Amino acid sequence: MADTVEREGWSDKVSAALIGSCTNSSYQDLSRAASLAQQASKRGLCVAEGTEFLVSPGSEQIRATMERDGIQQAFESIGAKVLANACGPCIGQWNRDENPVVKNRETNSIVSSFNRNFRARNDGNPNTMNFLTSPEMVLGAALSGRLSFNPLTDSLTDSTGTEFKLSPPTGNELPSDGYAMGRDEYRPLLDHQPAKDILISPASTRLQMLEAFEPWNGQEFADTRVLVTVQGKCTTDHISAAGKWLKFKGHLENLSRNTLIGAANAALDGKVNHVRNAVDGLEPAQGTIPDVALAYKTAGIPWTVVADYNYGEGSAREHAAMQPRFLGCSMVIARSFARIHETNLKKQGVLPLVFVRPDEDYFIFTQDPHELVISTRGVKDISEHSPVVSLMVERVKAGKVVDTYLVECHHTMSADQIGWFKAGSALNLIASQQSA
Repeated sequence: MADTVEREGWSDKVSAALIGSCTNSSYQDLSRAASLAQQASKRGLCVAEGTEFLVSPGSEQIRATMERDGIQQAFESIGAKVLANACGPCIGQWNRDENPVVKNRETNSIVSSFNRNFRARNDGNPNTMNFLTSPEMVLGAALSGRLSFNPLTDSLTDSTGTEFKLSPPTGNELPSDGYAMGRDEYRPLLDHQPAKDILISPASTRLQMLEAFEPWNGQEFADTRVLVTVQGKCTTDHISAAGKWLKFKGHLENLSRNTLIGAANAALDGKVNHVRNAVDGLEPAQGTIPDVALAYKTAGIPWTVVADYNYGEGSAREHAAMQPRFLGCSMVIARSFARIHETNLKKQGVLPLVFVRPDEDYFIFTQDPHELVISTRGVKDISEHSPVVSLMVERVKAGKVVDTYLVECHHTMSADQIGWFKAGSALNLIASQQSA
């Protein structure tokens, strides 16, 4: 690793060391890391100057148990800040906006035991490099302040100026005294009343009542426009950005303003968050992806996304499917899908289709996709036994059809999932069944 850091010219200084979130934050993970913190504390050593060390416990029980068993104190003794048991820095929910490396978009390195390190995910800075490793290795980076630090061979200097090496970490798989229950306010309410009305201010920018999506009309999709042909990696972070946007998670309309802002447009040489409006007279004629999506929705124009391989990889962020649906997306056509995101699209009543010939047909949509108009064949009679859906694609210039394409796709919807699609969403179907 040290050789790679030098060869690639990466920033060796670790600006932040992060443990926790939903990944690598079990009792065993934290107790092993705490054993290293205790070694450092006994020698009067704290986190390296200029390195922020944050710990996010995996659950309220873990937080309470680590507090009871002295693990939290071990971390705090070397300068750690223990956060709430939540996603935290993993999805950009930490106070880093005023950090110069973020404000100035400086190149810097952070080390974490999280499960994602997509570009700009953790702090919105595309020049932050996030290296994933074990909690024990995060401790080594926190104490040394160096990305290249190897605890097997490298030494630290204690408060007396004496060099020493960390002994291998130790920890317990489970707490010997069982798990602490945690704070009462995090337990389910026994007097929960699901029928009780919840009042939400219409002026709120953070909360909004969720309205049911329109059910499918039982017809083929017609006159559908291509909003964007996505080039390369497009994760759920690209589709529904985290960080500062998460304050709108309870307000779908406001959150939808970030839809696909991280997507690269294959028709515009990979330009990010920029598309052309397909319909004359609509504003904006060109603009951000959510701007044009909203213009289509306002005009009642159905639209689709054409995507590359493994579309929707990453966190199981349901809003990455809800937002396009809210803005009028009827289907998503991809070379392949990440499994969880494909299912989430189905839950929201969006039809996910996969090219039968991904290495050929995808490229039809990379040349001026705003000129294409799509109609389907096979949606009206969709079933789990008829997996093929045909796309009739016309290229329209100055109001005239100049070329046509027949594109074969297939779907993977089960009978239950087709029920979600017909009802407009899984939630619609559940609500109708309950009312019946």
